[in-house]
Amino acid sequence: MPNVSTQLEVERLSGSLGAEIRGLSLAEANPQDAERIHALLMEHQVLFFPGQHPTPDEHLTFGRMFGELESHPNLDLDVERERPEFFELHAIDGAGGVADEWHSDITFEPQPSKFAILHMKVCPEIGGDTLWANAYRAYDELSAPMQALCEGLTALHDASSHLVPEKMHIHPVVRVHPETGKRSLFVNEHFTRRIVELSDAESTMLLTYLSQWIHQPRFTVRYRWSAGTVAMWDNRCTQHHVLNDFVGERVIQRVTVMGDDPQAAKPSPWEPYGSKTASFWRDTKMREQLKRQR
Repeated sequence: MPNVSTQLEVERLSGSLGAEIRGLSLAEANPQDAERIHALLMEHQVLFFPGQHPTPDEHLTFGRMFGELESHPNLDLDVERERPEFFELHAIDGAGGVADEWHSDITFEPQPSKFAILHMKVCPEIGGDTLWANAYRAYDELSAPMQALCEGLTALHDASSHLVPEKMHIHPVVRVHPETGKRSLFVNEHFTRRIVELSDAESTMLLTYLSQWIHQPRFTVRYRWSAGTVAMWDNRCTQHHVLNDFVGERVIQRVTVMGDDPQAAKPSPWEPYGSKTASFWRDTKMREQLKRQR
């Protein structure tokens, strides 16, 4: 039987990232197909496979070809309670489970997720597009002084947006991808709370700038869904955002491949910030986490 990976049709979707893939049934993918998909993912960062319609078990089987799967740390969403690594989100007319802030997944964990594989089970007729941003290009196009500054910084991420603020971890602001060797910005508006080496005011200013920077249209791709499309993205070098403008029902099913330790571009040359004024209380949470990670 010929390797179906040789029949793949690959169409780039933007100048920055994203490709649509046709000519392969994910339910029938073999290890050689998985290798080809992995290589395409390293090249394009987010892939879209229209017309798939996988069952939950087929979805899980495909996901396991790329590594160990994990359940969501803060959500218990498996309707059947039989597949802890599989979850489903329902929303109607923009109300419900909608990830409508820019983010990389679960960066408050010591090992944030590696890949996400999402099946658009029910697609609204109007709206609900998703955008992804290329965190490689966002880093590459910073000025050299800004790159140098960011490479020496670390940031506190927490799960306050999931109402679990005690879950937190400190990661480098610039991480090196373990497979491509490329550097990317690793802060996001949904989970990143504080730059460790800066004062609270300085941190707010820089995080606001970096969040706005990475979301520029020239770094992004916008995808219009159809029912049965499966998307797969590399969480280590992208961010994503759902447009909460849809009319009708939206149901997504998802599995997540476990991640790795974000590696810094270089060790920080600076000590964590420590206030000697009345604002010292702003540093408390950050210092507590620094003690836990040492």
